Amino acid sequence: MNTKAILYLVPTPIGNLQDMTFRAIQTLKDVTLILAEDTRTSGFLLKHYEIRTPMQSYHKHNERKRCSEIIERLKKGDSIALISDAGTPVISDPGELLVKEVIANDFEVICLPGATAFVPALVASGLCPSKFSFHGFLPEKLKDKTAIMENIKENSETLIFYISPHNISSELEFFLNHLGNRKAVLAKEISKFHETFYRGTLESLMKDDTMNRKGEFVLIIEGFVQKQANSLDAEQMLIKLLSEGLSGKDAVTETVSALKLRKNIVYDIYTKLKKA
Repeated sequence: MNTKAILYLVPTPIGNLQDMTFRAIQTLKDVTLILAEDTRTSGFLLKHYEIRTPMQSYHKHNERKRCSEIIERLKKGDSIALISDAGTPVISDPGELLVKEVIANDFEVICLPGATAFVPALVASGLCPSKFSFHGFLPEKLKDKTAIMENIKENSETLIFYISPHNISSELEFFLNHLGNRKAVLAKEISKFHETFYRGTLESLMKDDTMNRKGEFVLIIEGFVQKQANSLDAEQMLIKLLSEGLSGKDAVTETVSALKLRKNIVYDIYTKLKKA
């Protein structure tokens, strides 16, 4: 296996050790160095698979220092693998800066396919999987969290978030207040022994007293669904516009445009109002 001067991003199991792929094991054995978010946590994994490759810490507190060191090692022909505590590196984990620096220095980056929590959570959620947006953990500051909600609240794709078990109720209440009472699924402990799916709405999940709130959670929320306008909506809008002084023609035109209804339907409603 040719691993010379390449940065490998290697997914590790998020629960079940059998989720480790043959290719991932072989890559970790063949590289010169393994960068691990927590060497103590990763040490158990490496020992289980009899991987004896030297390991070095790489986390958010030392990543800038490590980047320059890694570039120098790649220049010497070393091969490097980056792993996180669990799942695919870089996604809600350190590594983005390193990947950018390695690419900027014209070295190859290869990401192996493998374990990640949000994909199986989405696929098994029962909500639409064809279009989705992943947002990871939201910022801690309320202003920043609210700004994100304002940007995505009318997006039609399914929304995916990682949720800390320490504040599930408050987080669900936050989503409920900003997105409305949409269909939602909480996927707990994906790939672990206590894997559980809680399905319902944001409100019902928030009020669920039977839920075990310990563990790692992925929150899947239904995308924005545009309400279909009906005849009553058109009638109410026409009455409002006419009372504001608009002509019948202009009121019909504006109602058609705003509610996306056929013009003949709105005109018939206007005619009945006029007769009444």
